Amino acid sequence: MASKYFVPGTGRAPGVSDLFAAIAPRYDLINDLQSLGMHRVWKRRLIAEAAPAPGQRALDVCCGTGDVAFGLATRGADAVGFDFSHPMLAVAAERASRDPLPAGSGTVRFQQGDALDLPFPDRSFDVVTISYGLRNLADFHRGLRELTRVLKPGGRLLVLDFGKPDFLPWRWVYFQYLERICPLFGRIFCGDGDTHGYILDSLKAYPAQHGVEAALRELGYAETRIVNFLGGTMTLNLGRRP
Repeated sequence: MASKYFVPGTGRAPGVSDLFAAIAPRYDLINDLQSLGMHRVWKRRLIAEAAPAPGQRALDVCCGTGDVAFGLATRGADAVGFDFSHPMLAVAAERASRDPLPAGSGTVRFQQGDALDLPFPDRSFDVVTISYGLRNLADFHRGLRELTRVLKPGGRLLVLDFGKPDFLPWRWVYFQYLERICPLFGRIFCGDGDTHGYILDSLKAYPAQHGVEAALRELGYAETRIVNFLGGTMTLNLGRRP
């Protein structure tokens, strides 16, 4: 049975909003537990690949509690963390007030809004990242076009998300984990298994790493590549806007 938070197509946003409101207080804890802390390694790889130069502008869309936005800022970027979930942004803002950026960092600020209608001018960021968010958008292709619109020529786009392993037996094992184990985290920490049963439902509807690669090429990106983690269970797509 599909998660109550998953609604395919254009009606997805309200369910996703309810989902992140439910999980925001324990989001970081559950991520650490269900990935054995590896999500932090993958995000550090994304930030290293983004490699913003001091003073460059970086946009982290679907920023959640701010991990990537903070990381980009510590590299010297002036970073904007952007998300439509107020509860998630509240956690990010609390983290910002509790843990100031180290000396020599750039800046970070957080803003609420719709990833399908970004309130930024064309070609305004040197780096655009999105982690565990593209899969949740109501319109995958429109989301990528909007991310591209605000990226400067020569700028880098990086997409980190759940993947679909090419090796089918490993994909089966992975999907079994998502179906049978992940909902337990939701039941234990959020009182609702559907909060994490959503992951598999959304992943099945998502074109994953090869679909992102194809879409980036259609949009004219150069130097596209895929970095697979854990046999493709997690993936990082990269491209440079010509």
